[in-house]
Amino acid sequence: MQTRLSESIKDTPHGKRAEAILRKCVHCGFCTATCPTYQVLGDELDSPRGRIYLIKQMLEGGEVTASTQLHLDRCLTCRNCETTCPSGVEYGQLIDIGRSMVETRVERPAGERAKRAVLGRVLATPLFGAALRVGQALRPLLPRAIAVKVPARRPSGAVPRGTHARRVLILAGCVQPSMMPSIDAATLRVLDAVGISASVAPGSGCCGAARFHLNQQSAALGQMRANIDAWWPDIEAGRIEAIVMNASGCGATVREYAHHLQDDPSYAAKARRVSGLVRDVAEILAPHAGELAPRLQGRLPARVAFHPPCTLQHWQALRPLTERMLAELGFALQPFADSHSCCGSAGTYSLLQPQIAGELRARKLAAIGQAEPDAILSSNIGCLAHLQSGTGIPVRHWIEAVDDALRAPSAAA
Repeated sequence: MQTRLSESIKDTPHGKRAEAILRKCVHCGFCTATCPTYQVLGDELDSPRGRIYLIKQMLEGGEVTASTQLHLDRCLTCRNCETTCPSGVEYGQLIDIGRSMVETRVERPAGERAKRAVLGRVLATPLFGAALRVGQALRPLLPRAIAVKVPARRPSGAVPRGTHARRVLILAGCVQPSMMPSIDAATLRVLDAVGISASVAPGSGCCGAARFHLNQQSAALGQMRANIDAWWPDIEAGRIEAIVMNASGCGATVREYAHHLQDDPSYAAKARRVSGLVRDVAEILAPHAGELAPRLQGRLPARVAFHPPCTLQHWQALRPLTERMLAELGFALQPFADSHSCCGSAGTYSLLQPQIAGELRARKLAAIGQAEPDAILSSNIGCLAHLQSGTGIPVRHWIEAVDDALRAPSAAA
């Protein structure tokens, strides 16, 4: 694609990066075949190719309007298009650049600004946990449309206190510890079962993904720097072997700290080190599948459907490893159609674009329903909550299912 970037942007870091990405695009349109929003809306401007044209127009000094902003907002950032693209267009990086630029040129309506500001503050602070506990207490009294969005409390249970020679850090997180603390507790127990101690570094918190979804990029970068500062003493001292992620959205984001902070002279080198230490919990447990499988035999759900989050399969390319590990552990994975497609959660997307998100969830659950599973497993908090709000089938993190099986009484007993 030929480009003629405006003088004000072409020699900036964003301009150079955007131009390099744009020049890879050959207009083939393969991306439209797998773009969820194009499938739902049928609008070329709600496809990756259409959004690329809008961003190119903006970079070349063209008109930027509320319509431009809307089409960029509607992108789920699922990166399904990157998996499909034969030219290797780094669309995810380009949409981030486009969104940051349009945010400075188009003022959002006051109500929308307020909603995004509240989400940015609440999701990344203890306020979310307090609000959620109130919602859970009132859940029986709430209208069904609201109640289904408030997950029932899941007891986390006791966590191991012993120490092992192998040590890892896990993310403090923001939403998951309040919404589903059972996931972190299960992760600690399963890692302990294979001889690994995990801990949360004091001072760490949200990975930055939530605010990045809201296009509060400066605040998100601040959260990234804070995490690096919290993790750095353990990293520098060589006390840990990895930073383990049990939410694929967080894992995808922290893997990209090196990209996001590459122009920060104080953090670029540290960010590269941190990104290199990130491991999804499936990567840590896969080598131990053989030793765990006999302990799980006869204790797992009979039929399960595994929903691979976009951040697992399109951002990190870890779907094959994860599904192979689950099969080796003994899960009877049931195939279903369009498993590559987004469920519509996409961080804060389901709150900001509920109609599109709801349509995508309905399509996903209809496809999964054809497999008649006893449970739906996934590996990202947003997907779990979003899918569960639309189905009566239990939706859980696969690490919870492994943990339950390890703690279940033996058949012989």
